[in-house]
Amino acid sequence: MAVATFISRSFIESLLKLTRFGNLIIIALTQYFTAGFLIAMHTLNDFALLLLSLSTVSIAAGGYIINDYYDVKIDYINKPERVVIGKKITRRYAILFHIMLSSIGILLGYYLSWKIAAVNIVSVFLLWLYSNNLKRLPFVGNFTVAFLTGLAVFVVDIFYQTQNSLVVIYALFAFFMTLVREIIKDVEDLKGDNSFGCKTLPIVWGIRKTKIFINVIVVIFMAIVIVLNQFYKALPFKYHMVFLFLPLLWLSYRLVRADMKKDFTRLSTFCKVIMMLGILSMAFM
Repeated sequence: MAVATFISRSFIESLLKLTRFGNLIIIALTQYFTAGFLIAMHTLNDFALLLLSLSTVSIAAGGYIINDYYDVKIDYINKPERVVIGKKITRRYAILFHIMLSSIGILLGYYLSWKIAAVNIVSVFLLWLYSNNLKRLPFVGNFTVAFLTGLAVFVVDIFYQTQNSLVVIYALFAFFMTLVREIIKDVEDLKGDNSFGCKTLPIVWGIRKTKIFINVIVVIFMAIVIVLNQFYKALPFKYHMVFLFLPLLWLSYRLVRADMKKDFTRLSTFCKVIMMLGILSMAFM
């Protein structure tokens, strides 16, 4: 009995690790913050919002699984401590969980509306295509993940049909920050990716040019935020300065000085911090 309990607990912990449970919580919180603070506070009591978040989280979890399924060999080089498939969970079970979670996400989306179902079907397909092929191409894979992250925010507006400009701004924020983080992660994972023939930006361009490109994206992003804020939703400049511009400037400064894998790991983590600050800033809107 004790052995069975241990195995069951170990299996559940492995599954939570495989599906990046912490990231799933952040996705759900982001959608709830978007609905409650940017659209209307009463939406927080809407059961449909819970179903929308569950559908998005299910698809994201399935996406993490299929990504690790295709990347087992690369992860043994880049992040051996994170490998779950083949150690704790068999490849057959991994595929089964991917299909189950993706199906749940699509069915929940269909229950809510055909638009959400369409978004979810496209998301599942892009996550599979990214894991199987796109992530090994320069920039295309980064753009795909960034697009899907922004879509996870914008889908709340699609569901409630409010055409809220603030939701668009935050969806762009999620897109650009994810784009920056994904490229930084490619630099971090350079060794393993290069060993298996991937053609990510750091491999094709080199680290120096990739760092310059990341900083160009940061500058473009800041410019877009200023323009959108000026023409669509004027907010006090202090919000942007505290929650976005200062953290981004610090990110750019540390990026210029980064030259070791641990430096890029810290920068990747800091991107998550900036994204969390962005989510929290919704409460002040």
